[in-house]
Amino acid sequence: MKYITRTVWILSVVSLLTDTASEMLYPIMPIYLKTIGFSIVLIGILEGVAEATAGLSKGYFGKLSDISGRRVPFVQIGYAFSTISKPMMAIFTFPIWIFFARTIDRFGKGIRTGARDAILSDEATPQTKGKVFGFHRSMDTLGAVIGPSLALLYLYYYPQDYKTLFFIAFIPGLFAVLSSFFLKDKKVIDQRTKVKTPFFSFLKYWSVSPTEYRKVVFGLLLFTLFNSSDIFLLLQAKQSGLDDTMVIGVYIFYNLIYALFAFPIGYLADKIGLKTIFIIGLILFTIVYFGMAINTNLYFFFGLFFLYGIYASMTEGISKAWISNITDKKDTATAIGTFSGLQSICTMFASSLTGLIWFQFGATTAFVTTATVTLIVIVYFLTIPKPTNDTIQS
Repeated sequence: MKYITRTVWILSVVSLLTDTASEMLYPIMPIYLKTIGFSIVLIGILEGVAEATAGLSKGYFGKLSDISGRRVPFVQIGYAFSTISKPMMAIFTFPIWIFFARTIDRFGKGIRTGARDAILSDEATPQTKGKVFGFHRSMDTLGAVIGPSLALLYLYYYPQDYKTLFFIAFIPGLFAVLSSFFLKDKKVIDQRTKVKTPFFSFLKYWSVSPTEYRKVVFGLLLFTLFNSSDIFLLLQAKQSGLDDTMVIGVYIFYNLIYALFAFPIGYLADKIGLKTIFIIGLILFTIVYFGMAINTNLYFFFGLFFLYGIYASMTEGISKAWISNITDKKDTATAIGTFSGLQSICTMFASSLTGLIWFQFGATTAFVTTATVTLIVIVYFLTIPKPTNDTIQS
């Protein structure tokens, strides 16, 4: 475990605490929103706008981090924004305020993501990217097990008291921010000049990026364009007869599988290839979405969420490790930020589109559509040559 450095440990703990706070709320979010009058279409639009905000800011702040040569301040400010957003969602229930609070949360994620992933990349070699990113995802997702478990315990004693959970979630978020102050930026040897950085300047990276980067990101974006928020999976489980406790329970189960498998799968990816692992993950995703389209059985739901956890461990951290291995080290935050920015724009359309398809044609059509497009993406990735360890960064 010598490749898991002190910095990787600190970032992983910070992510664990933040995810504990965020995921305490995530499984009850669609239920809470419906209790305060949000329709399925409005929930889809809310998630889409929030993700678009995160994405655009990921690109901008990723490039800003590369230009400034600084990483840690972006990480600290980003986690602080996400933390203060938690109680905001319980203070008022007006739709415009909910949109604002949710946007602040995602804006914080946008500020920190590129810089954080660049730190992780700097702490690894091309041969250990899967392990480092996998370990971070395991710790991050462990928070997604702890958070919903705490929510489940609280709701057992105080059923439907959703608002209080938003205030409780502030506590681990605060500890995450405090923990981030243990991070230190590596000394920047060259003194970088201050230049103006327009908000959309990160998009220029696309034209100067490596050809392999553009090919990989194109496939990732096509997949994202039809891969909506996990909230729709939870809504499907809810509408199939699961009560609030079981919805949260199945979500905890999914994240437990994700957390347990992310690190060993990252280790395996370093052995057999990031692309190979990613494609297997997409195959599992396709099975899950076809299954969601036809399932109403409780036990089958647990089976599908088990596969969904494996899928997530094969794609989330792996995609960023893959990108960081095919781009120049000095552009890592920009490369990941640009991808994340474009990805979130696609997510905005995906969530909104899924909400509309669900509303007009039903859940089955929404899930089958996503699964079918994913099959096309799998074929596309199979046409891309497998990358070697002799990468740009090596």
